[in-house]
Amino acid sequence: QVPVGTEIEGMNILGLVLFALVLGVALKKLGPEGEDLIRFFNSFNEATMVLVTWIMWYVPIGIMFLVGSKIVEMEDIVLLVTSLGKYIFASILGHVIHGGIILPLIYFAATRQNPHESLGAFRAPWCSVFLCFISPCCVSSSATLPSMIKCIEENNKVDKRIS
Repeated sequence: QVPVGTEIEGMNILGLVLFALVLGVALKKLGPEGEDLIRFFNSFNEATMVLVTWIMWYVPIGIMFLVGSKIVEMEDIVLLVTSLGKYIFASILGHVIHGGIILPLIYFAATRQNPHESLGAFRAPWCSVFLCFISPCCVSSSATLPSMIKCIEENNKVDKRIS
């Protein structure tokens, strides 16, 4: 039997990305005439970042109540605590090995620089990552994206167009 491709309902992400790229190139080619729309999209991006920041500050509270309601419904709390403790220990151990040993070694091998000096510039995003790590259901790159972009631009002096 030959598999038949079917059209999947939903967004055409590849088409959307291609359209965004072509529109960006076209706006840049327009020169001064395209600057108004470019400023609009930059303002829209900044507003979206503010909204994401607000949402990410309040999401852990909602998740706490969702998890709390499920904990109250459970019959065997000891089983929950031991299973959760094992999961948390394994997760922290994996993160420490990967983030504390493997990634710094790769960074040092590639750049011959101290990885801990570079990571010091990213204190705020690391705190956000840690807060999301505490509540694994809200782990998202959107949670740390605004603070990461700010640290990249201000602390590491990376151009805004690149960040």
